[in-house]
Amino acid sequence: MTSTRIDAETVRRLPKAVLHDHLDGGLRPATVVELAEGVGHVLPTTDPDELAAWYYEAANSGDLVRYIATFEHTLAVMQNRKGLLRTAEEYVLDLAADGVVYGEVRYAPELMTAGGLALAEVVETVQEGLAAGMAKAAAAGTPVRVGTLLCGMRMFDRTRETAGLAVAFRDAGVVGFDIAGAEDGFPPADHLDAFAYLRRENVPFTIHAGEAHGLPSIHQALQVCGAQRIGHGVRIADDIPDLAAGKLGRLAAWVRDRRIALEMCPTSNLQTGAATSIAEHPITALKDLGFRVTLNTDNRLVSGTTMTREMSLLVEQASWSAEDLRTVTVNALKSAFLPFDERNALIRDVVLPGYASALGSSPRA
Repeated sequence: MTSTRIDAETVRRLPKAVLHDHLDGGLRPATVVELAEGVGHVLPTTDPDELAAWYYEAANSGDLVRYIATFEHTLAVMQNRKGLLRTAEEYVLDLAADGVVYGEVRYAPELMTAGGLALAEVVETVQEGLAAGMAKAAAAGTPVRVGTLLCGMRMFDRTRETAGLAVAFRDAGVVGFDIAGAEDGFPPADHLDAFAYLRRENVPFTIHAGEAHGLPSIHQALQVCGAQRIGHGVRIADDIPDLAAGKLGRLAAWVRDRRIALEMCPTSNLQTGAATSIAEHPITALKDLGFRVTLNTDNRLVSGTTMTREMSLLVEQASWSAEDLRTVTVNALKSAFLPFDERNALIRDVVLPGYASALGSSPRA
């Protein structure tokens, strides 16, 4: 297959899919400033541009715990109906502006109850905001479909309760479940009751693993808890002693051979110290070895990124081609928590024609 080099403007026009993106990590800086004033929350700065820069600088610490601590200010403005409606709607519109045609947004309802909302009210309100955003995006000619993943916080004890919400709202826009928060010291097996319940109820789930902790975290997420995807998973490279030679360890082979999607987030991984550079990020070698890698933003505000930027960085610094970008986009849709026919329709009717149009070629799988 001939590799097609691609410029930044063409990247912007390509249809995109994102599976790993946090609602509370993707707010618009101006929205944070405005909502914070309304609830009396003190920010590091009230200038939107300076606030965006503060987030990016604070997140570039190489420390996952400090990275997570930056969410204090976004969560502070997401504790009431007004804040949740606005941030959810704007989230969808920002995805649409970035060329995303399918996205899965994740958040932890238990972190949004300080203003008096019950867990179910949080979910209902976010879904209302997402629906409003999707309606506006469709009316503007940039339709995007957004499914929701509800997160349990791995350092707390409400994951089973949150899993119950995922089941209760699975016909109202919630497509799956996740656990999030500090990975090291909080193994996924601590929440086996939640995962067993979700399996009984036929609700898919992903687990943050292999970011701040290594192969044991990935192994436990898959083989003990039964995850269908892995959030980040960058440390799977530790089971491939020679990436260039491509000799896989048993866990890496299991992940590749069973087409387990890795929700990889290059910029975020650089910020938390899980990778050293875009050029040397394992996503490229894993892609070339046939792993089902997907490309994601993780937290657009905190990481100062978009899907267009993530793609462009890989093109510029890791020599990715248009075919590579199409591959990870199709990978994401193949592993989306959607029914098979709906995934296929997005690939066949939206992504492949969109790539053909942007690149001036014929659609092909």
